[in-house]
Amino acid sequence: MNLRITESQSAYRHLEQKSVDELIGLINQEDQSVAIQVKEALPQLSGLIKAIVEKVNTGGRLFYVGAGSGGRLSVLDVIELPTTYGLPRGIFNVILAGGVDRLADALEEKEDDTAEAWARLQEAEVTSNDIVVGISASGTTPFVLAALHQCKQHGIPTGCIVSNPDSPIGAAAMYPVEVVTGPEFVTGSTRMKCGTAQKMIFDMISTTTMIQLGRVEDNNMVNVALINDKITDRAVRMLMEKSGIADYEEAKTILLRHGSVKQALENVSKIV
Repeated sequence: MNLRITESQSAYRHLEQKSVDELIGLINQEDQSVAIQVKEALPQLSGLIKAIVEKVNTGGRLFYVGAGSGGRLSVLDVIELPTTYGLPRGIFNVILAGGVDRLADALEEKEDDTAEAWARLQEAEVTSNDIVVGISASGTTPFVLAALHQCKQHGIPTGCIVSNPDSPIGAAAMYPVEVVTGPEFVTGSTRMKCGTAQKMIFDMISTTTMIQLGRVEDNNMVNVALINDKITDRAVRMLMEKSGIADYEEAKTILLRHGSVKQALENVSKIV
């Protein structure tokens, strides 16, 4: 593989000599290019999301496999889904180098482990009914690459999210998504533009999949878990708008009885 673009020299020199205003202006300028590069990858991303939706719709699961910033970002996305969309736990999963329970430890050395990811996928009893998506800014992370190779050997569909073209991980995946964000502001610091692109892509994957699975109605989170006062209030007002119930306390009672807006709407007799 040629020199990775993600490791190329920054376009900016002598950063330590620049003022705060100069630094944040330049970082913002670089960040503005990320959405454009993500747009270029939308056709690839569409194919990956359609494959994920198909697998989940037929009882399968998604496994993200990642290390470093990208892997940690996937954890942050996945942990939101049971509360935001009422998704049962275990459908979206993350195999993180070093373990999700060590999320805050940033065990970067674990990304060189070529056995751990596949071992943990086997523990989860991964099958061809599931889909495994590797995450690697460089497209070369051994932890991810080894897992995708094992998946291929066992007939398990795979995708990936990478930031270099023609990478080994991209070549190993059935549904590669390549978002080439270019050299980082600080040379090699892929938590910056690469991380921003990954966050945008995770948002697109999870949100689009949840909508396709019927967990959003109109533009509302009708399956949101009632975990605090703010969300419960939002859900009550959502139920009032959709059902025609005028009394707040009555709507709240019905909501709490059924546990979600969707369930309440399916059972309340005052639907307009």
